[in-house]
Amino acid sequence: MSSNCIDLSGVAKRFGRTEAVRGLDLQVPSGSLCGFLGPNGAGKSTTIRMIMSIIRPDVGSLRVLDGDALDHKDRIGYLPEERGVYRKMKVGDYLRYIGRLKGVESARLPKIIADALERIDLPDVARKRCEELSKGMQQKVQFLAAIIHEPELIILDEPFSGLDPVNAMLLNDLIRELHEQGRTILFSTHVLHQAERMCDRIVMIDRGRKVLDDRLDRIQERFDPRTIVVEPLGDPATVESALRAAPEVESVRIDAEHRVHARLRDLSDADRIMSLAVGLGPLRSIGRAKTTLDEVFIDLVDQTEHVGGAGDAMEPLHA
Repeated sequence: MSSNCIDLSGVAKRFGRTEAVRGLDLQVPSGSLCGFLGPNGAGKSTTIRMIMSIIRPDVGSLRVLDGDALDHKDRIGYLPEERGVYRKMKVGDYLRYIGRLKGVESARLPKIIADALERIDLPDVARKRCEELSKGMQQKVQFLAAIIHEPELIILDEPFSGLDPVNAMLLNDLIRELHEQGRTILFSTHVLHQAERMCDRIVMIDRGRKVLDDRLDRIQERFDPRTIVVEPLGDPATVESALRAAPEVESVRIDAEHRVHARLRDLSDADRIMSLAVGLGPLRSIGRAKTTLDEVFIDLVDQTEHVGGAGDAMEPLHA
């Protein structure tokens, strides 16, 4: 049996003249928490629909749990981008119905539903109709419906869309808990910082093609900004001037919080520059900056357009 829950090779999908997905290779290892990232319109939802066998690829091969998603639907939990519950049904009845469809024993469902509603801070809604809930509440209920049968593979399409910060953090925690229980999770989002907080693996696509595929720690190492951030207790202009004169420093700027950012030239000795900064006077803090996924994505897109233009393929960066 494959060590990958999801395995795509050379997958492409076209709608009329639009290439939604092109030449996509994607492997999601069993037990991983993988963020599938990119801007709106990048091809994320089209790819997920192909993974779920809702639509079929034009070319390429695709395997989910060593077969077709339709043959393993009770082992998969799926939250589609299009939100929807049975609005006239009561929340408890809706979740019982979905649970029975997914093969959960009827005798177990009352406790499962009660515990799950408690976990998402909706302990008193079981007797309410779904239409009586806010959109955010309905979305949390739909999330429960996607995982009520304890699937081994969970696929979430833009799960945070439309949620306020409190509920987004709650969902974040739930996804982490499921991963810690051993579930394999693939979720798409265009909000990259959410994935940065959660994922151990990142796949980025842009205009239907993959531009990055690697573990998060390797991405952070590879795209090291080589920037030292110094927060002096005294005048930041003094630190800025001294660092700007150092041959290892490519550029220096002071941000709105009066921190000095010194970008180093390639192969420069970061420790020497940090020692230089420490010697300039008392500091509140000093450290290496960490590249964000937003910065990585912008950098990759810029490389793509510079190398081949928006319409040409790019060799993806991957492990």
